[in-house]
Amino acid sequence: MTLWFVFALMTVAAIFAVLWPLGRGGRPDNQGSEVTVYKDQLAEIERDLAAGLIARPEAEAARVEISRRLLAAAGSEAALVPASSLKWRRAAAVLALLGLPLVAVGIYVPLGSPALRDFPLAQRERGAGSNMAQSLENLVEQVQQHLEKNPTDGRGWNVLAPVLERLGRFDEAVRAYRNSITYNGESAERRSDLGEAIAAAASGVVTAEAKSEFERAHALNADDPKANYFLGLAAEQDGRKDDAADIWRALLAKAPANAPWRPLVQTSLARVGGGGVTMPALSDETIAASKDMNDGDRNAMIRGMVERLATRLKQNGDDVEGWLRLVRAYLVMGDRDKAMGASADARQAVAKDSDRLRQLNEGLKTLGLDG
Repeated sequence: MTLWFVFALMTVAAIFAVLWPLGRGGRPDNQGSEVTVYKDQLAEIERDLAAGLIARPEAEAARVEISRRLLAAAGSEAALVPASSLKWRRAAAVLALLGLPLVAVGIYVPLGSPALRDFPLAQRERGAGSNMAQSLENLVEQVQQHLEKNPTDGRGWNVLAPVLERLGRFDEAVRAYRNSITYNGESAERRSDLGEAIAAAASGVVTAEAKSEFERAHALNADDPKANYFLGLAAEQDGRKDDAADIWRALLAKAPANAPWRPLVQTSLARVGGGGVTMPALSDETIAASKDMNDGDRNAMIRGMVERLATRLKQNGDDVEGWLRLVRAYLVMGDRDKAMGASADARQAVAKDSDRLRQLNEGLKTLGLDG
């Protein structure tokens, strides 16, 4: 509202500055005109008469003649200025003062957006993010249409897979990575990318299938950083902290000083390098074995393991590794709600210890529960 008021004042000031001369009365400039000359001559006659330079009869005769010419000149100049000119100037000023704003409003209302609300920077940034996501979706759709017609185009699958993973469409990304390997050939990088997509689809858990892909990548290239990192993560999730530490130490020993993933590995190594009571691991094999049991036995076994772990955590709420294993157990069983609940309980238990809270948050982020 304040902005509109300022704009209105500026508009009125500009109009008055332009139209003010039109509203003023006519003041003819007489400087150097005949009327001025004749008036000067009359004054000069009076001065000469007073000084005795001219006789009075001659002065009277000259005064009469100059007065006659003065009246004639004054009448002629008055005739040059129409009596109605001032009226027309004022009418033009009023018309411009009222007409210009009305014309501007008449044009803006149908073409502009007077009712459009403010669009804050935060919303603009979110809008930019939405536009980017929409652009990626359009790209995916175009590439998918191309691949429907050319399913053996390895380059297309290679382009599509990471975009799908970025959009969070992990199952589709897994399929795309598999097709990329099929049509582009096997490599350590492609196997690692496939394993990462499988782990992402499992909410950050390195499943047996994902671990198999990382092992294949390691066999192709023992120095592949992604494969080594996730093999260490698999060891950590299985409860083998020493093995995970050995894998990550070897990875850091060979890593360049400016490797972008070096801080992540260092943080992970610090996470498994601390002391604490070791809780029993709930491995993927254990969960898989339970599938061959009947429902009662399977549920009893799994619940018994989880309850024992949860009971020990109630007695030792400061054990970050124990909380992470409990969360992972719920994730492996597919119970994400309980995993979220356990993560909340864990944060509450270690809330007063900044180091343990940081370690917990990093571990939960690795498991895909960083919210």
